[in-house]
Amino acid sequence: MLPGLAISAFFIWWTYIRVGSNGKRGFDLQVFRGLHVVSLGWLVGVVAFGVVGYTLRSYRSWAMLRHTGARFGVCARVLMTSLAANNVLPLRIGDVMRIFTYAGDVNATPSMVLSTVILEKLLDVFTLAVLFAGTMHFGSVSEHIRTVAEVGIGVSTAGLLVMVFGARTLETPLQRFFAKTESALLKKIERWLMLALDCVRQIGVAGSLMLVVYSFAAWFCECMMYVSIAKAIGLRNDAVGPWQAAAEANLSFLIPSSPGGIGPFELACKDAMMRHGAGAAESAIYGLLVHLWLLVVITAVGGTMFLAHRLKRTGREPLLEEINELPAQLP
Repeated sequence: MLPGLAISAFFIWWTYIRVGSNGKRGFDLQVFRGLHVVSLGWLVGVVAFGVVGYTLRSYRSWAMLRHTGARFGVCARVLMTSLAANNVLPLRIGDVMRIFTYAGDVNATPSMVLSTVILEKLLDVFTLAVLFAGTMHFGSVSEHIRTVAEVGIGVSTAGLLVMVFGARTLETPLQRFFAKTESALLKKIERWLMLALDCVRQIGVAGSLMLVVYSFAAWFCECMMYVSIAKAIGLRNDAVGPWQAAAEANLSFLIPSSPGGIGPFELACKDAMMRHGAGAAESAIYGLLVHLWLLVVITAVGGTMFLAHRLKRTGREPLLEEINELPAQLP
């Protein structure tokens, strides 16, 4: 956790505290005080696009697990709880709890949930990389950033193709490989892999293509939320800026940092908006506002779902004990 906090501290210093070439710090208090809501209609859009976007993400999560008989409401609660936990706890504990603690809630094994989490991450990286690559044609982007975007598309595409089309093909070679050993640990790993591959196979090719559609629809709503925030505060930029900011900021979560991705997210937002006409101080504050909105709302919604679920359970154990017992729950 300490290296992550150090990385976040560096990005915050670079974005807001460091004195730039213009002799000013990244955070300008006067500019911050001058910002105000100029359109209530776009403020409503922020909420509406957020609700639709995360509902689509929840639907995508349910679509990957519906063959287990999981209910949509349960999948939504598990997803939002994991996102909230990732915002406040280190080491992606939210994803770990989703895989181990809540696997039974969706009628699945931890390995099956793990396969859907991996598939979900690949879909997100693929969608964001394609979105970022599309916006690169508007505004100046360094060759390094272009290369990173292209690599992201290539890696995520390869991973999706292997998981979707290779699940059935991989089963036989893996079974032959593990048949040569009598190790109990390797037999356990074989069972874990077979369950994960079977989960992906159950989704099917047509179902996987629909997951791509759901992903693009969810991230469209996310981008429109960024557009709505920029419009609501009257930020001057071109039409592409918020779209590139959404892609670049969310791809910044790939950089190890503190819970919630604090630091890299703000710098990515600032970088994208400056590239598309917004001022440095305004862009820095925009990134701060967007991230603050996401952290507060997602943590509040996911935390509320988490607490409501725990209150319904009888004989529940303390949360810290649940977390400490996670490694013992491997399939």
